[in-house]
Amino acid sequence: MIELIHDEEFAVLTIERPQSLNALNFELLDELREYLHQLSASRARALIITGAGEKAFCAGADIKELQQRGLAAQREGAELGQAVFAQLDRLPIPSIALVNGFAFGGGCELALACTLRLALPHAKFGLPEVKLGLIPGYGGTQRLPRLVGQGRALELVMTGRTVDAQEALAIGLVNRVVQAPGLDAAKAYAREFTGHGLRALQFAREAVQRAMDVSLHEGLRIEADLSTLAYRTRDAEEGMQAFVEKRKARFLDE
Repeated sequence: MIELIHDEEFAVLTIERPQSLNALNFELLDELREYLHQLSASRARALIITGAGEKAFCAGADIKELQQRGLAAQREGAELGQAVFAQLDRLPIPSIALVNGFAFGGGCELALACTLRLALPHAKFGLPEVKLGLIPGYGGTQRLPRLVGQGRALELVMTGRTVDAQEALAIGLVNRVVQAPGLDAAKAYAREFTGHGLRALQFAREAVQRAMDVSLHEGLRIEADLSTLAYRTRDAEEGMQAFVEKRKARFLDE
């Protein structure tokens, strides 16, 4: 149900359930968890996640699988989805969601767990769980307000309405709207930062992400700590020496 290939310096993960609009089920979540574990030790410089076909990135959870489950099983399912998406969030390399169609429910939450998001012009986003008498359970109520603000997040969660690519761009849900072929566009976008040292990118992501949960004062302490650690890497030595010598840096990711 998932295809993982290595293409140049990128890992490309494709959800392969086009017959169900690439909907998530528990088997797919387990498979995704294993692939993310493999990618933690990969030499790829960025991960691109997309969906098979042209209709859907991921249309959300497999609703039939969620019916007739007890409370304990429902809780375990939510915790599984949250754990897998948290694993994606913590991946050592940056991740990019290439949204090539519907990204509803768990699919939208999957995109939110990525470092960055790109959308093709026909992409659509939504957290429609309220229409089923439910609420998002894989991190949507937590990551969306951190990305677009509380007011917009509450509107989207409470109405369950669909957002097109241009509105998603306007509210900060996606970073860019790109044209087909999407994979080429995603790789070109990723190359804007994959040429930098991975350790510096990791420290920068960590500083920004941790700042969302602490005061400004504490956030500045985190930044100072990570900035100091960055100075101790070989990449920093190489980057500063390359600047002095007026040449392109050759990062070794150490």
